[in-house]
Amino acid sequence: MRISIFGLGYVGAVCAGCLSARGHEVIGVDVSTTKIDLINQGKSPIVEPGLEALLQQGIDNGRLRGTTDFAAAIRDSDLSMICVGTPSKKNGDLGLEYIESVCREIGFVLREKSSRHTIVVRSTVLPGTVKNVVIPILEDCSGKKAGVDFGVAVNPEFLRESTAIKDYDQPPMTVIGELDKTSGDLLQSLYEELDAPIIRKDIEVAEMIKYTCNVWHATKVTFANEIGNIAKAVGVDGREVMDVVCQDKALNLSQYYMRPGFAFGGSCLPKDVRALTYRAGSLDVKAPLLNSLMTSNESQVQNAFDIIESHDKRKIALLGLSFKAGTDDLRESPLVELAERLIGKGYDLNIYDSNVEYARVNGANKDYIESKIPHVSSLLNADFDQVIKHADVIVLGNRDEKFRALAQQAPEGKQVIDLVGFMNKPSCPASRTEGICW
Repeated sequence: MRISIFGLGYVGAVCAGCLSARGHEVIGVDVSTTKIDLINQGKSPIVEPGLEALLQQGIDNGRLRGTTDFAAAIRDSDLSMICVGTPSKKNGDLGLEYIESVCREIGFVLREKSSRHTIVVRSTVLPGTVKNVVIPILEDCSGKKAGVDFGVAVNPEFLRESTAIKDYDQPPMTVIGELDKTSGDLLQSLYEELDAPIIRKDIEVAEMIKYTCNVWHATKVTFANEIGNIAKAVGVDGREVMDVVCQDKALNLSQYYMRPGFAFGGSCLPKDVRALTYRAGSLDVKAPLLNSLMTSNESQVQNAFDIIESHDKRKIALLGLSFKAGTDDLRESPLVELAERLIGKGYDLNIYDSNVEYARVNGANKDYIESKIPHVSSLLNADFDQVIKHADVIVLGNRDEKFRALAQQAPEGKQVIDLVGFMNKPSCPASRTEGICW
């Protein structure tokens, strides 16, 4: 394939070397004559193990060349990758001036180009950037229609400095965000020989995936550092702790807890977060990430309340009261907190939870229910159909399979709010279903 790569910094230079090594005809484009001279001499403009050998190989076999001539590069290629920088502004927002400049250059050339051209954004951009910035500029400058007259896609990179070539050749996944199927198909053909899953999504989803991965990595580093600081203060080697923690791939390193939804609760997590952060404070160890966990968790309860309140209905059915389906444990259940907020604001609340209903009569939690939350437990109703019939808004609070069907089809005239992820589609006013994070 004939590919032009705009921006020969870290991502662009690595992509130029790797793509040319895989037999593609690559044109590297940059405003810096220094970078272009280095590329054309087979030298690397960045320090990256193994890259210079790939660039030299590309120059020697004629598959790679560099140029400052944007227009010629676009005319002589079928696909353009945008790999320019997106630096931070002073206020933290993303600087898009380089993206905008390249898109204008590409757009003006596309105006005169008769063959189909595909533009692929590899630069890291926030969700909505391609839709609200890239495509409008391309369409305005070219006079053509995106997805019809030219292709558009997003292809976020997951390259780490010092291991970039290995990361390119052995990626955990390849993510393609496509405006149209033709663009996705063309981009997929570049990666089919790699031994990794190819994931095709809408453009905005792909944009968000990249940011989510990077912020998650930052969170992991910060988390490990704070655990290490606390461990050291109590005379423990934090590396030894985290080595063992990382061996658990069923829960600690897994997708089990990595699902957007409602707040965490139960007898362990809230208690243990508070205890560890208290101990850190007593040792004068700063742990701002860990200290933020309970505040963030409480805000998710408020998010659920705000969604309920936004529908301006007074009759509410809360399905589930225990923090987790299959248990009667109400200790620190965020659903109890949500119920108390609804009661406090005067909502007409009915609650259904078969496990808690049993515990109220027979279980070990009977004393807790009667002594700690009698004002909540008095609203429990064992008649599921009656609870649904009475409500204007139905809140799915835990993953009891009995509740799943309500997320797929809201009862006539009623609004369903899904806090756990039963919905198989995003929120839709027409279907009267709304998710807390989707």
